[in-house]
Amino acid sequence: MVQIAVPKETAAGERRVALTPEVVGRLLKEGWGVRLETGAGAEAYFSDEAYRSVGAGIVPRDQLFKGAQVVFTVQPLERLDFVQLEAGTIVVGLMAPHRSPARVQAMAASNLSALAMELVPRITRAQSMDVLSSQATVAGYVAALLAAQSSSRFLPMLTTAAGTIRPAKVMVMGVGVAGLQAIATVRRLGANVWAYDVRKAAAEQALSLGAKVIELPISAEGEGGYARELTEDEKKLQQEALAREMGNMDAVITTAQIPGRNAPILITQSMVERMGAGAVVVDLAAESGGNCELTQPGKTIEVNGVKIVGPLNLPSVLSVHASEMYAKNLYNLSKLLIKDSQLAPDWTDEILAGALLTHQGEITHAPTRALVGG
Repeated sequence: MVQIAVPKETAAGERRVALTPEVVGRLLKEGWGVRLETGAGAEAYFSDEAYRSVGAGIVPRDQLFKGAQVVFTVQPLERLDFVQLEAGTIVVGLMAPHRSPARVQAMAASNLSALAMELVPRITRAQSMDVLSSQATVAGYVAALLAAQSSSRFLPMLTTAAGTIRPAKVMVMGVGVAGLQAIATVRRLGANVWAYDVRKAAAEQALSLGAKVIELPISAEGEGGYARELTEDEKKLQQEALAREMGNMDAVITTAQIPGRNAPILITQSMVERMGAGAVVVDLAAESGGNCELTQPGKTIEVNGVKIVGPLNLPSVLSVHASEMYAKNLYNLSKLLIKDSQLAPDWTDEILAGALLTHQGEITHAPTRALVGG
């Protein structure tokens, strides 16, 4: 029986858990063994008893990794955990390799096979394993609520005895999964929504949700559905056009990110200064540097009457549903790791090969290898 270990997350503010009781039940029926650290699901409101009821083992951390062949996590394991894992153990989770090259080196040195869920190729066959999309759905929803909570204005139009209040104007920059969810949620809250993305293909999706699209003569379609980095001339054109639009907005939600790199700057200080007092910017890219040059990760600041919110780890806010979605992503990936109840990953499979970060003592992901080498 192939044994999976699921530790309790130790990263500050992390409330998610890698596997939920429902998914554990499915894995056990398919021949896996599953062991969780005591209290692993507590922050996501899944009790130890709920896991025991489906047949999982609950053990303290000092017993968790013994004999484990696969480890499922949300955030990267601490380097102190590597010494407890046997060589060849498969560790699966969000790895953020560009933020901690030293950790990646340590995983390679420990001869661990690390699968980074954020590196799963964005191909049709891997959609059910796409953690970036599932967690971005949560982040976009929470961002819209943050914008409403932080705003000094109502979002919907209201007709009251004191007069009619016009709906707020909200701009969403970056129309990926998070941006689309933010648009949909803000629209449900009653605001008027404008959307901008450097990818022309995103315009139709924004329009289908009722947003008005801000169009610029820029097309920056990149690989895997992401946007490429803009040229300096394109950046200047973008900032000048967006500055004019932002001056009319009550709230701006930014979601633009480039995998493995710092987030692109979309909002400069001068653009913020053109916004009206009482407006708000919610920067979903705060963890990777921010789309606004004034963003302070993890903080809400005020500049000339404009609030700038830099939230961290928004999916963790909705820990129940975020964990359920993440666990299903891992469950679908697990099918590529096992055959006839034996651990038998095909490392040439394009999904596993694309997500493989370290294997047999080497850093196998070329961009990360180049980063470590640099």
